[in-house]
Amino acid sequence: RLWAAQALAILGLRFVLRGTPMPGGGAFVANHSSWLDIVALQRAAAPFLVSKAEVRSWPGIGLIGRAIGTMFIDRRPAEAKRQEAALLARLRQGDRMAIFPEGTSTDGLRVLPFKSSLFGVFFVPDLGAGVAVQPVTIAYRPRTGLPASFYGWWGEMDFASHLKDVMARSTGGTVELTFHPPLDLAAFADRKTLAQAADAAVRAGFAGQ
Repeated sequence: RLWAAQALAILGLRFVLRGTPMPGGGAFVANHSSWLDIVALQRAAAPFLVSKAEVRSWPGIGLIGRAIGTMFIDRRPAEAKRQEAALLARLRQGDRMAIFPEGTSTDGLRVLPFKSSLFGVFFVPDLGAGVAVQPVTIAYRPRTGLPASFYGWWGEMDFASHLKDVMARSTGGTVELTFHPPLDLAAFADRKTLAQAADAAVRAGFAGQ
């Protein structure tokens, strides 16, 4: 969290926290528009991240991911059981993870429908009590004169170029994280209804910015 706070200060990006990160184990579920989301979430609550395996080798982003203990998921069927067991072990010991169910980043001006596949782990019968899902809305406000999508990093945008631009022109901007009330897993029948509830909460917070 100290590293993340220093990084945001260097970028001249003001950090605003609304709501309270849950103290127990589970997942922070957020919209995704930039590599800065990782830094902001670390500043707020220091969760571990869950990401697709190929991100490990991405320039810049991969380095940050490895440094903060990201769990990289290999999509090969042969690895599925081992990875699920490792993830469940971390949740059972009270760890908090961060996931981005949109499946990709955006320009920061919208929220894509949440994919439900990542929510399946919360319905394993022996997961245990005390695990919850907390929706988080991440919103950026650039300083006057910059486009509303300034902090967004998506599509085929080059990381090094975006990082250089943010470092040069970020001063005066704001990143705001809104932690919504945690969702009680017992209240949902399956991963799809849980994903829909998380989507609705994040979207409502995003619309209110």
